[in-house]
Parts: sequence; C-alpha cells; structure tokens
Amino acid sequence: MLKLYGFAASNYFNMVKLALMEKGVPFETVPFHGCQNPEILAVSPRGKVPVLETDHGFLSETDAILDYIEETQGGVALLPADPFARAGVRALAKEIELYIELPARVCYVEVFFGGRSTPEALKAKSERDLIKGFTALKQRGRFAPYVAGEQFTVADLYFLYSVDLAVDVGKQLFDVDFLADMPGARLLLERLGRTPNVQKIAADRLAEAPAFLARVQAVGRATGQA
Repeated sequence: MLKLYGFAASNYFNMVKLALMEKGVPFETVPFHGCQNPEILAVSPRGKVPVLETDHGFLSETDAILDYIEETQGGVALLPADPFARAGVRALAKEIELYIELPARVCYVEVFFGGRSTPEALKAKSERDLIKGFTALKQRGRFAPYVAGEQFTVADLYFLYSVDLAVDVGKQLFDVDFLADMPGARLLLERLGRTPNVQKIAADRLAEAPAFLARVQAVGRATGQA
C-alpha cells in the first residue's frame, strides 16, 4: 500500500491526498514534519513534505508524485488523454504554483502564523507577482466549470490549495481581492469546497491546526522570527 508522509496543514500534502482520494487509491498517511535532521533527510532529500513511499522507494516533489500516481494507479483520470491538452493542464498547474502559490508563501508567516512582519521589499514583490499571477490565471483558466475545462484535473488540485491562501494574503496585506473580477474562480472554490473529500481534508486540517501553529511558533521563537 502507498504511504503518504506529511501533515494536514500542508497544502502540498493535501494536493496529493486529494488526488489519491479522488482516484479511490488505498493509502496510509504517516505523520511527518519536514526538517533537516538525518532521519528526515533519509526519506526526503530536502527535508520537505509531501513524500510518497512506494514499493520501489520514496518519491518527493508534488508534481513528480502526482505524475507517478496518475501513471501507476487506476480510478478517475486527473490528466486528459490528448497529449496537447495534457501538457496544457500541467502548464496551468505549474503557473499556479510558480506565480501564485510561491509569491504568496513569502507572506505566510505574517498572515497565518502571527509571526514577524514580511520585509517591505519582499512584500512589494509578492504583491506585484501575485497581480501578474492572477492576471495570467484569468486569461488561461477556463472555469467551465473546472480550471482547465469540463474535467477535474491536476490543475484543480493546485488551484484549490494555492488560490485560497493567496486570496487571504491579498486581503490582509494588500487590501486587494484577487478574485473580485473572476466569478468563475470564486464559484469553483465554492463548488470544490462542498465535495466530500475536500470537506474531509478540511476537517483534518482544522483538527491539526492548533498543534501545527504551536509548532511553528516554537520554531519562530527559536530562530528569532516570532
């Protein structure tokens, strides 16, 4: 049986978890918090989550894990059969990660964990990059009803677990609603939020939130970032 290493507060962990659940693939979750100690690095070369344990060994990096799951497991397809459409979905997912999730991430400590304010230069860059990222998503996303069209795909995994966090960053730090002129995107977030698997993952994340916040704050105090 596949084993998914990570923790419920991780958006990348939840992308893989939802993929497995939507495809109906049996798997076991293993609590795993990334860091740089030798035991963790033996499983994850960068000390990051998620990690997927297979019969052949460990896989890290979310996009590689999702590709492996799609290529080796049955259930509903999360990528189109047509090569060009398949590449388009992968491109959308990568654009969401690079131009929305990562620019928002530099502000997560301040917005979600009550930590030290984001340096002004980084905050300004985050805002500029997020504006460009959401502009690209508005142009490229179809939202008919899913990000890439009629089929739920890998792009929706990145969308669901990246856009909501970036929207919170925009509202709290920049007084901007990045979805103000994207009704299709807003409706899709609501639609996905009502599905049973997404609700189960949300409940798991909520249950783990106090312990995770305490862990983050303890690390912040130890490193002088709290």
